[in-house]
Amino acid sequence: MKKFRLYITALVLVLAGIMATGAEAQVLRDADYNSIGRINGNGVVRNEAGRSAGSFDADGTVRDVSGQAVGVIKQLEIFDMAGTRIGYINTDGTVRDGESNVLGYININDGKVTDAQKQTIGFARGVRVDWIACYYFFHMFGQ
Repeated sequence: MKKFRLYITALVLVLAGIMATGAEAQVLRDADYNSIGRINGNGVVRNEAGRSAGSFDADGTVRDVSGQAVGVIKQLEIFDMAGTRIGYINTDGTVRDGESNVLGYININDGKVTDAQKQTIGFARGVRVDWIACYYFFHMFGQ
């Protein structure tokens, strides 16, 4: 039952993120609320100058600026290209590395992103939590 509840919660989070990013680009912000990039509804990541920084494919593949696959997202788990789990997101928004150490937190309600010491590192309202984790915690886009 616990696994089923986790699956349903993860599904709801993913669907909420998809609906929130459906049409417009969502702004990525730093701790001072300055724009540092955007992610559009199709998963294209752009830096603050509007240049492509990478993308998220519909199948979960994460690509860098050159189009090379750098990771894969599967049900709130993030893997490198060797298939090693490098992190995951709990249903409460806690982001953990592959050894279950806390990297930080994503507030599901307002998109606030904090590090493990709960210091604000950014904001990403309306962006899927798995995409936020890849951007802020796993640095898959060279920022």
